Amino acid sequence: MPGKRKRRRLSVWNNIDATFNSGLDDTMKTKPLVLSVCFALLSFAFFGTASAADTKSVIEQALRDADAQLSAAATAKDIDKTVSYYSDAAVVMPPNSESATTKEAIRSTLKELMASPGATVTWKATKVEVATSGDLACVSGIYEETTIDASGKPVKDRGKYVEVWEKQADGKWKCGTDIWNSDLPAPAPFEKK
Repeated sequence: MPGKRKRRRLSVWNNIDATFNSGLDDTMKTKPLVLSVCFALLSFAFFGTASAADTKSVIEQALRDADAQLSAAATAKDIDKTVSYYSDAAVVMPPNSESATTKEAIRSTLKELMASPGATVTWKATKVEVATSGDLACVSGIYEETTIDASGKPVKDRGKYVEVWEKQADGKWKCGTDIWNSDLPAPAPFEKK
């Protein structure tokens, strides 16, 4: 059987050789073919890697945009729009408070934070990391917040945050975990007299 295949290959090359009158021996005929196949495979590998990097940068930008839109909704104190950026199974972990693990608990927590007249919050992503799978990402950054204390004076805060974003079945990104904490020192404990 192997001899029959070799004769068939030689016959094909002989037909090509006779048609083009190349005068090449068998080794000279197969080298260009092998080199062409190797070049084609390397080209596909290179372009596949380049498109994966392009896809990652597109995802990173989409997440930066989604996080900026979430920040804008919170700054505008639009509670419905703000909550819409969280997944159904999201967990929000504000500082000095219990975790909110349902949409209603998230709504209540955020509403309480936004309700104070004069209170503001803004944030900006400084780093986006996308998982190799392309369906999970970590967004971290810095925030600035102003709240009003019991005496009516504004209290400024700044800190950092981390969000874990999850790609949903419909292709949209939703925040699945959100936690933030202050860069400022904790207030001194109240002393009893």
